[in-house]
Amino acid sequence: MNVLDLFSGCGGLSLGFKRAGFHIYGAIDSDKDSIETHTKNFKNSFSVCGDIKNITNSKIQSLIKDKIDVVIGGPPCQGFSNANRWQDLKQDPRNNLFYEFLRFVEVTQPDVVLIENVRQILSINNGYTKNKIYEFLEKLNYFVFSEVFNASNFEVPQNRYRAFIIATKRKKFNRLEIPKKKGTNVIDAIGELYKFEKSLKQIYKFDRLPNSPYRKYLRAKNNSIHNHYLIYPAKTTIEKIKFVKQGENWKSIPQHLFPNNRNNRHSSAFKRLNERDVSVTIDTGNSHSNYFHPLYHRLPTPRESARLQSFPDEFIFHGSRTSQYRQIGNAVPPLLAKNIANFLKKKYFR
Repeated sequence: MNVLDLFSGCGGLSLGFKRAGFHIYGAIDSDKDSIETHTKNFKNSFSVCGDIKNITNSKIQSLIKDKIDVVIGGPPCQGFSNANRWQDLKQDPRNNLFYEFLRFVEVTQPDVVLIENVRQILSINNGYTKNKIYEFLEKLNYFVFSEVFNASNFEVPQNRYRAFIIATKRKKFNRLEIPKKKGTNVIDAIGELYKFEKSLKQIYKFDRLPNSPYRKYLRAKNNSIHNHYLIYPAKTTIEKIKFVKQGENWKSIPQHLFPNNRNNRHSSAFKRLNERDVSVTIDTGNSHSNYFHPLYHRLPTPRESARLQSFPDEFIFHGSRTSQYRQIGNAVPPLLAKNIANFLKKKYFR
């Protein structure tokens, strides 16, 4: 079962489908670091770094010599996000990338199509975007439906809602009937990394066996840890976060430590993760103080963020530290993707 991943990013969706037994045939993304990460983690697939709009239909046919069974991807969502309040969403040029995604579907004619995005895509502009996607896919003779899932219900230690639009040929489904599987918590995901806090290495290594099912899932065969950069923020930030206990946010910080008298900060600002709970949504930034380590006065490292996203340690990220945060934050949690892929494998391809 060949999978083509468009707007692949570093490969969260790809990894989930690979772990479910699919073959990742190829990936396309415009970000150089993301494609480097994907290429080095999926060695038996082709990868293209470039603007999808410049890949003509004839080029698609020259790249793809075999039957594509599934097309997956997360076209950029900035045009649909609540953060983009000042745009006319119907005219935002970033939304046109959805039509490029659908052009690939039209050329490759897969059995299954899966589009991932922010959940607002299903309702914003009175469902205009959702209806356009449905309309296009239905004209290609697909049955189309959509679901919203929280990753924490599918083994991921993170509160992360995402929408999935699924289109199938031949077999019609009304929903993805995937049994919920309780996830774990923050300390299970990153607690065994605490021992490395005072060490400054490029690569770390565990000297003990994992002591939980989730840690066993995360561990690399050689027990090594990459992408774990222990960097502390500015002193002014440290002084603020010292006042914040686990699960609390900026409201715990004395007002005199803020240069401006503002009370309208987002609830995630200066949020300290709670060890015994799931994480807040892992985002793409590392400089705006949206979530902090449960114990230490710093942001989670890229590896800690990756573990909270359910990326195993053998999946190594490339590019700068800032780029790694962006790749991890943009990704679909692999365990969520694996649960969806397993459903499709069982119900559609058998």
